[in-house]
Amino acid sequence: MAGTLTDEPATRPVTSVRVADRTFGGELRAVKIVWQREVIRFFSDRLRIATSLVQPFLFLFVLGTGLSQLTSGMSGGLSLRTFLYPGILAMAVLFTAMFAAASIVWDREFGFLREMLVAPVRRSSIVIGKCLGGATAAGFQGVIMIAIGGLVGVPYAPLLMLSVLGIQLVLAFTITAFGVMVSARIKQMQSFMAITQLLVMPLYFLSGAMFPAGRLPVWLAVLNRIDPLTYAVDPIRRLVFAHLTIPAAVQARLDPGVTWGGWRMPILLEVAVVAVIGIAMLGVAIVSFSRED
Repeated sequence: MAGTLTDEPATRPVTSVRVADRTFGGELRAVKIVWQREVIRFFSDRLRIATSLVQPFLFLFVLGTGLSQLTSGMSGGLSLRTFLYPGILAMAVLFTAMFAAASIVWDREFGFLREMLVAPVRRSSIVIGKCLGGATAAGFQGVIMIAIGGLVGVPYAPLLMLSVLGIQLVLAFTITAFGVMVSARIKQMQSFMAITQLLVMPLYFLSGAMFPAGRLPVWLAVLNRIDPLTYAVDPIRRLVFAHLTIPAAVQARLDPGVTWGGWRMPILLEVAVVAVIGIAMLGVAIVSFSRED
């Protein structure tokens, strides 16, 4: 038929979407943003900061003061609170770092984690930012505990405080990496809290934070040596005891150090062990998040 018109669907222009290329600078910005988010979240929750200090203060001043009556004759005049202080420094970092890692589970429950994972950045950048943010928060708690050292007879020596802070930051990074690794596949906060209680308390009590690591039964000595926290508590205690005036016999009994076959590990090697464990856990966490759907 003449004049027949053919109806053809109108074509609409397709809007092209361009994803920015991944660059080293972009990955650094991603790490910074995730780190900044964790720090802001921590410092905006003053109740969390206060409550996270309750347990260390209870162990140090209530338990330490109460048990001093039983140990006064065996400590050579050294207060039990002073002996417990290095372990309490590790405790403050330990719990804060683990709960900082718990933010991943919260983000997964509320859907924010998926939005982060689809961002045009490597997932390793997100994990590193999380670990650095948790380490910063835990390091701040450590600073507070360092500041009260004078209350338990520990001198405010600048080199001592800086050395202890450095060990605490390494420990904070390692524990946060451990928490991120654990939370990689956990979908509910209740499960994370249960696993935290199952793992964290044994790590703390086996580390020698509450007792000298020498003359232990074989089974307890083995558990103490394979506990990563041991290699953070011992160097802190050695640094603290080095700035105290204690009889040599008392110091040898209360601070025997970590030994392998009679060889006492140097402080730098102990800190290196903690750092290597943290890097290994960070790698496992990155692999786990790379497989996240």
